Amino acid sequence: MTSIGTIIKEIIIPHRKGNIRLNPEFVVLDHAHIQGFLLGPDYQKMYGIDIYNSKNRHITIGTNKEKKFSLLIYQISTHDPLEELLNWFREGQFRTTLTSKQKLSLLKILRKSRPAFAIGKKPLGKVIGHDIKLYLDVERPSPPMLRRPAYPAGLETRKEIEKHINEVLDMDVIRKIGHDEIVEITTPVLITWHDGKSRLCGDLRSLNSYTIADRYPIPRIPHALEKLEKAKYITKMVCMKGFDQNIALCHMGTYEYTGMPFDITNGGAHFQRMTDTIFQEEILEGWMVVYIYDIIEYSETLEGDVQYIDRVLSKCTPINLKISLKKCNFGQQELLALGHKVSGLVWL
Repeated sequence: MTSIGTIIKEIIIPHRKGNIRLNPEFVVLDHAHIQGFLLGPDYQKMYGIDIYNSKNRHITIGTNKEKKFSLLIYQISTHDPLEELLNWFREGQFRTTLTSKQKLSLLKILRKSRPAFAIGKKPLGKVIGHDIKLYLDVERPSPPMLRRPAYPAGLETRKEIEKHINEVLDMDVIRKIGHDEIVEITTPVLITWHDGKSRLCGDLRSLNSYTIADRYPIPRIPHALEKLEKAKYITKMVCMKGFDQNIALCHMGTYEYTGMPFDITNGGAHFQRMTDTIFQEEILEGWMVVYIYDIIEYSETLEGDVQYIDRVLSKCTPINLKISLKKCNFGQQELLALGHKVSGLVWL
């Protein structure tokens, strides 16, 4: 967690002899989930707070003992580290048969590598040291099919485009092209609908048709799943899909992707090459399968599973490779992976 500033917040404690007003200064933490707070010894001393550990547990406030207020504490809440960690990682799926002790050991590893997860307003990381280049089978100047204008859009569609463009601008997925920058290739955007929800898509069909294909081998799914034969604990972690730079065009102007778009040709091959390079040692040791965005590690013991999760996340954090927490399954006996239900015994 990182600090994004401080704030002074007045706290009023009602009392029949008059309200008690405190003005503590709070540090605001990014993406923190805190349900309560403690007043430390410095504030207790500042406001003359004495705590008596008597049977009734009273707190008195003030410097004059004869005029002190008396507050009865009805309940003292205890810190539960397991509940706190479960709240942090509530989007992930955990094996239901794990004991509290087992789950806590796993969650502590996840907490240590929390920056590896796509959490917050800017969940998409830009992987450090893995640049992507596209090679086009075309000569300059680019043909008209690679210089497409923005598509006509009705009022409702324009509103949806504006909403999504502003969202991805805030996420640093795109940036607006400057007035003095040269644009050679443009790909218009469009809105698609599914279950009443809109989605912004770049029309990359023309660009893909001119892109030289990357023939980097993708693992065969049956061969990959056969490696899980003796696994008793299986964990699946899914990398956030990347967004190389391409131009997106709409009625709001011209924008450039700051990463690899989802549906671009060679996207899968680029990502497979990158993950094979990052996790080469782990793959050769025989406890990991990497299929494009999916990372599957497996072990015969929970201790081994936790150790492997730690190794994976420890490699993700320094290079800014982000994991989608809501698509993660930890320590499972069986799970859905690569389109199949898999366990240590069979895959269907």
